[in-house]
Amino acid sequence: MQFSLGDVIVSMFWFMLLFAWIWLLIAILSDIFRDHGMSGWGKAGWTLFIIAVPWLGALVYLIARGSSMNERARQQALRQEEQMRQYVRDVAPPVTSTSAELAKLADLHQRGVLDAAEYAQAKAGVLAGTPSPAGLAPADDTQPGASQPGTTPRQPV
Repeated sequence: MQFSLGDVIVSMFWFMLLFAWIWLLIAILSDIFRDHGMSGWGKAGWTLFIIAVPWLGALVYLIARGSSMNERARQQALRQEEQMRQYVRDVAPPVTSTSAELAKLADLHQRGVLDAAEYAQAKAGVLAGTPSPAGLAPADDTQPGASQPGTTPRQPV
């Protein structure tokens, strides 16, 4: 069986239309079930109408509810974006400025928690934009002479 170039182009055209039709039906059905203002019977009626008479059902749905369909999709996208932003805010470490980190290091050095070599190394790391090694910049609530579990207290030099 031989196919001419015209046959291939026509077949591709029909396949594209079939793909677009399936996409449209999925979009309409998802919009029907996304709408919180529509009753269950309304959802069942639209679904039955689209399944029983697909071309007419899709056309009538797009005419009757097409503008609100776009608004519901927009609201869903905004909700998802806000949820993602909230998730990032929850899991991301707080951003501190270089000056705030230098002030913390200076305070730790003055309280005797960091000696001069550790302070210089941590300060160089902050100024270079790299995080300081673990243990060089303890949390703010560490007091000189106070021990944390599993550590020995440092004595001021």
